[in-house]
This record gives sequence, C-alpha cells and structure tokens, in this order.
Amino acid sequence: MDFSFLPKYWAYFNYGVMVTIMISVCVVFFGTIIGILVALAKRSNIKILEWLVSLYVWIFRGTPMVVQIMIAFTWMQFSGLPTISFGVLDIDLTRVVPGIIIISLNSGAYISEIVRAGIEAVPKGQMEAAYSLGIKPINTMRYVILPQAIKNILPALGNEFITIIKDSSLLQTIGVMELWNGAQSVATATYIPVEPLLFAAFYYLMVTSAMSGLLKLLEGRMSNGGKA
Repeated sequence: MDFSFLPKYWAYFNYGVMVTIMISVCVVFFGTIIGILVALAKRSNIKILEWLVSLYVWIFRGTPMVVQIMIAFTWMQFSGLPTISFGVLDIDLTRVVPGIIIISLNSGAYISEIVRAGIEAVPKGQMEAAYSLGIKPINTMRYVILPQAIKNILPALGNEFITIIKDSSLLQTIGVMELWNGAQSVATATYIPVEPLLFAAFYYLMVTSAMSGLLKLLEGRMSNGGKA
C-alpha cells in the first residue's frame, strides 16, 4: 500500500469532505421539509393534491438519481449562477444547486413515506382526544401527533441522512468537487489508482460512523425523556 500522497494531497480530501457535509446538511434540511409536507398532503382530502404528490413520489422513487442529477444540471448549466466562497470552499452554484435540489427532492420522496408511517403509528385515540378537547386539526397535527411521530421516525431519518452522505458522491458526475471526486483527482495526479480511493472510502466510513454515534445518542436521550 502506497499512501505517500497524503502529506501533499491531504487538503483535497479535507476540502471534499467539507463539501460533502455541507451538501448533506442542506439536503437533510430541505428533504425533511419536503417529506413532511408531502406526507401531510397525502393525508389531506384534496384529491388533486394527493394525486400530484403521489405522482412526484412515483417519479423520484422510480428513476435513477444520477439521471435526475444530469437532467437538472443540463437545464441549469446556462443559469449564470456564480461561484461563491465560504472560507477555503469555492462553491460553483451552477453545479452544486441542481445537485442539492435533486437529492433533496429524491430524499423528500423517501422521507414522506417515513413520516407517513410514523404518523400512522401514533394511536388514533390521540387525535380523537385532541379533537374532543376542541383542538383544531392543524394544531393537533403540530402539537400532538408530530412530536410523538418524531420518536418513531428518528431511526429511519438517521439512516436516510447516512444514505445522503454516500449518495452525494453521485455529484461527481457533474463535476462537484466532493470527497469522491477529490479522491479521483488525486488518483489521476499521482498515478496511484487504488490507495486514494481506499482513503476516501475510509473517510466516508469515519463520517458515517460519527453520524451513527450521534444519532444513537440522540435516540437515547429522547427515549429517556419519553420514559420520564
């Protein structure tokens, strides 16, 4: 094994993992909002709205994400979005924005099913009791049902977050310099084909393991709070 490239090219991996985490955080934020809204829309009595969100879920769950990313990038590559800087990060929005949009929409389609299942797992008596106390349906969902559903869906949401971290590597197809693209650049520059990719895989493993530990800690705190 030849890891002699690390002292010179360490910054490539650090830069890539920062971009990966930034994209993942944005996707989790927007994807969760989309998922909750879609799940609530599916529970509405508005037929056209139910049909539209079902069509959205069907399309994004039934087509490859890499195809979705390429279509969005093709549509937006002439949008004239600038490159912005955050410290050491230079973010080409023409490439990053379509990636975040598509992964968020894709993730939202899966999260909507997670949220729907979590809501349905809450006993129906909770909703009936809230209605009997005169609480409006929107407040019942916000203050009674969703807080209980969060405990049910948190493990699945955690798994979705870890999946997003790994799926962000698909953005290398449109030239986003995330972790996997950085590793490939190092492999090309050093003529060392395997070790940079192995190190990137190790980096992914460390990030996802850290996230798994944080999520288990959060689940434990919520579980203790629920028992109290």
